[in-house]
Amino acid sequence: MGVILENFYTQCMIKNAFERLNQYRSMWVLVFFDLPTETKTERRTAAKFRKTLLKDGFSMFQFSIYMRFCASRENAQVHTARVKINLPKKGHVGILNITDKQFGMMELFIGKKEVETEKPSQQLEFF
Repeated sequence: MGVILENFYTQCMIKNAFERLNQYRSMWVLVFFDLPTETKTERRTAAKFRKTLLKDGFSMFQFSIYMRFCASRENAQVHTARVKINLPKKGHVGILNITDKQFGMMELFIGKKEVETEKPSQQLEFF
């Protein structure tokens, strides 16, 4: 009887570990924003919002897109609520929660920065 319970317990632990690391259970929280920056106060408010996101563990994906990995839906809800608490009064902010599986299907295209080619310098030739 003890061996059966031990095997059952081991199987449950493996199943729980798999569920915690499941690509359909883990989430990404993406925050998109377009905030006004015309006045000094608006710039300060926008900077404060970005710094709040960084303090909460978000990383910059693009200039106005920040993202954070969360191990579960519950954890994603906590961070989404934190973003909502710190929303600026002006501007547009969007929050998107997607699974790790969906995030993994994203196609990224990173172009190379075009660099102006140097003009060849005039070379002296000796015969």
